[in-house]
Amino acid sequence: MTTRVGVVTFPGSLDDRDAQRAIRLAGAEPVALWHRDKDLHQVDAVVLPGGFSYGDYLRAGAISRFSPVMATLIEQAKLGMPVLGICNGFQVLTESHLLPGAMLRNNHLHFICRDQKLRVENAATAWTSDYQAGQEISIPLKNMDGRYTADPRTIEELESEGRVVFRYVDLNPNGSINDIAGITNAAGNVVGLMPHPEHAVEPLVGTGKTDGLPFFTSVLKQLVSS
Repeated sequence: MTTRVGVVTFPGSLDDRDAQRAIRLAGAEPVALWHRDKDLHQVDAVVLPGGFSYGDYLRAGAISRFSPVMATLIEQAKLGMPVLGICNGFQVLTESHLLPGAMLRNNHLHFICRDQKLRVENAATAWTSDYQAGQEISIPLKNMDGRYTADPRTIEELESEGRVVFRYVDLNPNGSINDIAGITNAAGNVVGLMPHPEHAVEPLVGTGKTDGLPFFTSVLKQLVSS
């Protein structure tokens, strides 16, 4: 039976097709999900892609959080469905309170687009099991509102519980607290990160490497084995 991974398209999503391609390259079936549709169409996992949903009005991800598809997604995520939020998708996850904290404007107040080195801190989530803890990877980064922040108690919980999944290495590109580039929920099925793994799945595009492909092979292996 083919594993089905949904990719939600919001008005303003830019990287939904890229995420679908990455899922296909990993060996799963990508399923396009429309933001107005409450039905997840029997998918096994969901990716919230990057872009500028609703033009980032109010706050990045703030309006998308109220799209009809999110009600079902939040319910299923709490029941254990794997969910990956990339860039704007990470912002939607924080706005939905599936992940703690918030995303602020980059501390230098400029849009950034660069290849970014990351360190894998947690290789035990649904989306990172094909990595090794401590492994360094290079993933494209492009955002304006990428500075992760949270209150001191939340940061302490994330650090002590091993829920920081990725950290920026060599350079903190946006002023994120503790160089945090990605986090997970306590159960490990919901992961959000600012860099774009779907742009690093083929040697001819993105970074010229395939450092992002293990995100999608990781969830495929978990779903097949569960």
